[in-house]
Amino acid sequence: MKIAHLILAYAAPAQLSKLIGALEDEHAWFFVHLDKKADLNAFAFLQNHERITLVPDRVDVGWGAYSIVEATLRGFKAVVDSGIDFGYVNLLSGADYPLQSPPEIHDYFVRNAGKNFMEYYSVHNEWTEAIPRLTEYHLTNYNFPCKYLVQKWLNKLLPARTMPAGLEPVGRSQWMSLTLDAVRYMLDYLDGHPGVTKFFKLTWAPDEIIFQTILYNSPFRSSLVNDNLRYIDWSKGQASPKVLTEEDLDRVLASGKLFARKFDLARFPAVIAKLDRKIQNHHYK
Repeated sequence: MKIAHLILAYAAPAQLSKLIGALEDEHAWFFVHLDKKADLNAFAFLQNHERITLVPDRVDVGWGAYSIVEATLRGFKAVVDSGIDFGYVNLLSGADYPLQSPPEIHDYFVRNAGKNFMEYYSVHNEWTEAIPRLTEYHLTNYNFPCKYLVQKWLNKLLPARTMPAGLEPVGRSQWMSLTLDAVRYMLDYLDGHPGVTKFFKLTWAPDEIIFQTILYNSPFRSSLVNDNLRYIDWSKGQASPKVLTEEDLDRVLASGKLFARKFDLARFPAVIAKLDRKIQNHHYK
């Protein structure tokens, strides 16, 4: 089984290089979307590598905006357009890192072939704090003077938004591991439902809802596993997860997950060094 690791990155070329190195394997290919703001010269190591594809038509990604959905879709399209018959497409950020060796990751997906791994909590029943993302207008994806004033008046004057196409919204984490068939389905679905794209362009952080919702409301629902296979620490209650350090390592490794985030090689290199040793020890057993 071949695995496509689709990595969304915007900075930290040294850390991205280490991430790719930790996942390199005869079964692994890499598709990297670099934020349009990133300096390509700093990522020259990605060039001329037969198993690394730089996603074309880079997107200028804004936090909480639809632009990250667009970057992901362009990555998905690059994977599909490669013509390689991948068993899984594994969506990562440049701040992620594996907790298992490449053979262990490969074997896990072989044992679970056909399953789609992502978090999908009901927005209306379990993840209710996300309801305003869908019922209110959000202009996060747009850039023009006084846009937040316009947004305020849109929400004062217009009725609450409703989900398009009869979709039941679910979601949570944007990071997921999907079959190539599921990725193809999402691309085809959005091509055929422009109203869904239009709706999510006015949604805050749509990357945490759009893909899960499409698959949940599709024939793929029975294949979904409500587990994104990632260790992420939200204990600080902030908008972004905790940056993991050596103090977290025992909990991270005890989680049994395949990947974890977030890491910062520049600030906390020791935790990644220890993970490398753990991965290498398992690799060569």
